[in-house]
Amino acid sequence: MKRLDGKIAVVTGASSGIGRAVVERFVSEGAKVVAFARNAESLQALEAAHPGEVIAVCGDVTRQEDLERLLKTTLDRVGTIDILVPNAGIARVASFADSTPEVFATQFAVNFFGAAETARLFVPHIRKGGSVQFITTFLTQVGFPGLAIYSASKAALKSLAQTLAAELAPQGIRVNSIAPGPIATPLWGSVGLPPEALGSVAEKINARLMQGAFGQPEDIAETSVFLASDAAKNIYGQDIVVDGGYTIG
Repeated sequence: MKRLDGKIAVVTGASSGIGRAVVERFVSEGAKVVAFARNAESLQALEAAHPGEVIAVCGDVTRQEDLERLLKTTLDRVGTIDILVPNAGIARVASFADSTPEVFATQFAVNFFGAAETARLFVPHIRKGGSVQFITTFLTQVGFPGLAIYSASKAALKSLAQTLAAELAPQGIRVNSIAPGPIATPLWGSVGLPPEALGSVAEKINARLMQGAFGQPEDIAETSVFLASDAAKNIYGQDIVVDGGYTIG
């Protein structure tokens, strides 16, 4: 039997990287998935690749009307859900000197407030025995120059997950988070560094990883399937680090 047979999931940031890998892995394990992201073309391709198993909804987690449309579409098409993965996130390199309120607001709007509001809207519709998985980062445990805002937004999300784990447990909802380490996704190329700088940083990171290379989105997707499955029924409020050994190197 597939581990997620008969389950319904909602995944944001689903058009590429970790989000897309989670959608595809969920489907392979028997789930039906409502996939939400800004890239309409990629979402439509994902839906076409999995007819009847993926429902694409285009929108932005920072727009309240888009999140409410996601909720309405989900309820209209599949009713209640079992798994919520508010995965949408952005990362931008900014020195502390350049970390103005506007720069803070941009990253917190997506990484923290977008994820939190997605959860707030959907929690009343998650069936008993369901789960919520937030996506944090290994950078809540180590410092990395230029990523103070990103790391802080994810640290706030990690704390939210731990608190919600205690608050929602009486409703039969498990809350955990996954902390990816260096993962080869489009996010890496969008942080705002020139290609030569990215290459230099990647080389230094690889030297600290046990396998000598960035992880793959599928590594996070596999962890997500486990946390969503009945095998994880006694796991609450944990931040599961999947970082290739970076934080112990």
